[in-house]
Amino acid sequence: MNDLGWIDPVLGAARPQVMGALLRYFRKLDTAEEAFQEACLRALKTWPQNGPPRDPAAWLILVGRNAAMDQVRRQARQSELPDEAVLSDLDDAEASLADRLDGEHYKDDILRLLFICCHPELPATQQIALALRIVCGLSVKQIAQAFLVGEAAMEQRITRAKARIGNAGVAFETPGAPERAERLAVVAAMIYLLFNEGYSSSSSREADARKPLAEEAIWLARLLLRLFPAEPEIMGMLALMLLQRARAKARFDGDGNVVLLEDQDRSLWSQPRIAEGLALIDKAMRHRRPGPYQVQAAIAALHARAKRAEDTDWAQIDLLYANLERLQPSPVVTLNRAVAVSKVKGPQAALEMIEPLGQRLWGYFYFHGVKGALLEQLERPLEAREAFSHAIALANSPAEAAHIRQHLDRLSS
Repeated sequence: MNDLGWIDPVLGAARPQVMGALLRYFRKLDTAEEAFQEACLRALKTWPQNGPPRDPAAWLILVGRNAAMDQVRRQARQSELPDEAVLSDLDDAEASLADRLDGEHYKDDILRLLFICCHPELPATQQIALALRIVCGLSVKQIAQAFLVGEAAMEQRITRAKARIGNAGVAFETPGAPERAERLAVVAAMIYLLFNEGYSSSSSREADARKPLAEEAIWLARLLLRLFPAEPEIMGMLALMLLQRARAKARFDGDGNVVLLEDQDRSLWSQPRIAEGLALIDKAMRHRRPGPYQVQAAIAALHARAKRAEDTDWAQIDLLYANLERLQPSPVVTLNRAVAVSKVKGPQAALEMIEPLGQRLWGYFYFHGVKGALLEQLERPLEAREAFSHAIALANSPAEAAHIRQHLDRLSS
């Protein structure tokens, strides 16, 4: 047991279950977090000598709960707990608790913990920051770096989120079946939003800084799938993340500029992630309960299966986007479908599809970029230049602006 590298992964894997149980005991995020940290400190002292307990989560729950109760008693000037030697002898109590941690019990604890982080009183940025801190265990400094903000500002954001939850009177009872289904959808939305925060970077430098957000989102999605292994939408969400994340190394060139999907070097795509994503979406589709995540994952799977850009099955992608429009109507979905339509029916059909979206998407960078590209294909350079000029004005980063300038330069030449 001289190599202590095994301890951190064990503590990290147990964290959601332990935090969920401690939150149920004490009903305060700060108390639960402090109790977990104290339990981790005691684990670092005792596990190297004694080895890992039979059930690390049960051990940490007991030690954390006892440490927090000790603190409460100290504050109340009551009797203290026994000394460390007695506290460390947890075999019987640990075995009893481990036997009680059946599937549904810990599912409810972790789902409650995730749902509290997704409380409707909180803005999305606070939900994500709180989940990263409480569930994933990232430090405030790590979260601040990923969000490209100062450490003090992130500390304030997390503190505000905890205060709002404390003042909101959150219920800690075990959720019933209808409420559990509702909570599951909210938690899934938060996790996918977290993934997009990390994945939708517009420059290679920003992508490197935000990489932890996408990786933590995948970790949370795996956690959720372990809790609900028969939920096809959770399978679809994880598959979608894996298939998108598989393209990470090919999304930017050596100068940090954006590389479009059709121009990417597909040899750089991560084959293990693609294989896992394809297996997950195939398994999800066999349930015959399609949902938005599954449809988006199926679209990503068609791109992943194409060895070359010209091998892409755009007709099937068009059909999938039509299905997504029915499940989740949105002008952005229609805009994405128009790209597939341009490949199947030509740029004129795609342009006619997006023209009615102009009023709702006028302030959306990608609308003007797609419109300009379609007009360029139709050899209408003056209109294309106007669309690209609107896109540059709405660019979210220098990399996006540089990409549009390439179109303008081509029109000029």
